[in-house]
Amino acid sequence: MSADIRPIAASERADWIQAQNTGFLQAARVCESDVAMRSKFWDLARTQGAFDPVTGRCVATFRSFSQRLTVPGGASVPSSAVTNVSVTSTHRRQGLLTRMMTAELTAAKERGDVVSTLIAAEYPIYGPYGFGAATTTAEWEIDVARCGLDPRLSGPGDGGRIDLVDAAEARETGPGLHERLRPAVAGAVNRDDRWWNVACGVEQTRARPYKDRFFALYRDAAGEPAGLAAYVVDDHWTEEKRPLNTLQVKDLIAVTPEAERALWRFLCSMDWVLKVRTGYRAPDDIVPLLLPDPRAARLVTSADFVWLRLLDVERALSARTYAVPGVLVLDVADAAGLADGRYRLDAAAGTCTRTGEPADLRLDVSALGSLYLGDESAVRLAALGRLTQEREGAAALADAVFRTARRPWCPDVF
Repeated sequence: MSADIRPIAASERADWIQAQNTGFLQAARVCESDVAMRSKFWDLARTQGAFDPVTGRCVATFRSFSQRLTVPGGASVPSSAVTNVSVTSTHRRQGLLTRMMTAELTAAKERGDVVSTLIAAEYPIYGPYGFGAATTTAEWEIDVARCGLDPRLSGPGDGGRIDLVDAAEARETGPGLHERLRPAVAGAVNRDDRWWNVACGVEQTRARPYKDRFFALYRDAAGEPAGLAAYVVDDHWTEEKRPLNTLQVKDLIAVTPEAERALWRFLCSMDWVLKVRTGYRAPDDIVPLLLPDPRAARLVTSADFVWLRLLDVERALSARTYAVPGVLVLDVADAAGLADGRYRLDAAAGTCTRTGEPADLRLDVSALGSLYLGDESAVRLAALGRLTQEREGAAALADAVFRTARRPWCPDVF
């Protein structure tokens, strides 16, 4: 007998959370406070569980929620964000994820979502479902003593100032700053009230204990907020009473280059701090080159991050802008039948429509997902055999059309 897959009932939330913890190899018992907190933002209709027919226990979990994804040019498209995916080890290789994913993608298409997004714990899992790696992320560890910044000159030199503020002021100021930043960053997603409540300690869960943060607010010369950094610092000292502290950046929002430079200089010029961990940043972040000695910033993480799956090719490709004019006919294969077809992209007009014209490029929907935000190369995909060029020069034209001046980046884990 196969497991029963369906949206869960309110009475099954604790069992579902326990199954997710088990799938993530976390032995923590579920407490009522965790259930109560999650109940505030869960949409049970979009929370699937797989239930063993013998024991009745939940053995697989899957959830999605509404999201807005910024695309090149500053517009945003509706996305179905997939999260909390797990299968208990005793029930793997039984097709449970396939059944849950199929149900979700079909429902997302019917809801009118343009794309679906997720962050993959393991690389090989989601390609077969039409997802392609669309953004990457990077983290650096900065050796403060080596970086070459003069701590006496850490203040802004543009007439602005940096003040430490409390969590309440960060909670009030942060959302507006993020909404100003989001249209400028392809790959960024919206943050709801719960995101800010968790980030500022208003809401807490036992599974992810909150550590109080410092908040540094940058105001420009006119006194307007233009940047916010959240960070924590550990407390390590040698037996000789020398500090060995590491500062960990939890979030850094900057809506102007001046704010971004000032905040990084501030964080890298702090007494008692020997190392700064930048947190997840864009792969082409300015921080290494901001330092007089860029080699002081050691790259510790470079990996795929947001995976994207197109559901409506016409709306998706019409929503973003393109760097150069050009016309491409894309023959898109989709085994699930959700986005397959032949499409004519006119980059100058910013339109994408179905067509019967001969194809310039043939590719799977997962490859198109990797190209969509501008971080991947069509020429490289062709070399990998993931894209077929039917017209000479079409892959090079696709690179010129799709690629962006700054690489796409998603600041948030979801």
